[in-house]
Amino acid sequence: MSWVWSHLDLIWSSTLAHVALCVPAIVLGFAVSVPLGYWASRSAGARGVLLTLGNILYTIPGIALVVLVPVVLGLPILNPVNVTIALLVYAVAIMVRSAADAFASVSADVRGSARAQGFSGPQLFWRVELPLAGPVLLAGVRVVSVSTISLATVAALVGIPSLGGFFTDGFQRSFLTEIITGLVAVLLLAAVFDVAIGLIGRALMPWNRRQRLSSAAAASFTIPVPQTGGR
Repeated sequence: MSWVWSHLDLIWSSTLAHVALCVPAIVLGFAVSVPLGYWASRSAGARGVLLTLGNILYTIPGIALVVLVPVVLGLPILNPVNVTIALLVYAVAIMVRSAADAFASVSADVRGSARAQGFSGPQLFWRVELPLAGPVLLAGVRVVSVSTISLATVAALVGIPSLGGFFTDGFQRSFLTEIITGLVAVLLLAAVFDVAIGLIGRALMPWNRRQRLSSAAAASFTIPVPQTGGR
């Protein structure tokens, strides 16, 4: 523990660097995946292509993708943007499937009713389909956030500051305390992100919370069954 207390500044700076790599990838991944997922939910051909492509991209090893990005884009190898772009690719690969499933879960009857009431295409998306798909989208974002925080540790392998630096340095020095510190920091950061995204989802989708409360109340309500027969 004495090592942890004497290196709090390093832990904090590494955590901030880790967050700076992850947040843009999560936000941009969501922004890119929503329209792609909507398209996939409306076209069987697009769904097959996009989901297959996502599966293929996700199988690329993290370190290979981080090294490949600067080669393709011509960026310096130590530019943190390389890691963020690699994380963005993985985020989209995961989130597209969740987005496609989210929009596919919206009933055709609901969409038809909205059109019958005069909703235009944009109104149908923003006022009906997106709110109803929201809970599934939120679940997808939470998965993406945890995955992104974990994958971002590979940044240390190419010399970019992140919490992964505690792993590489700890292994090189055979110093278990530093490795455990990095592991705990990653787990705590993932938990914080998960809670924060959940709270944001509750704030943006209050109807979902009311629906859960109504379902819980209905489940807890029991009708007494008269006893037949006697003893």
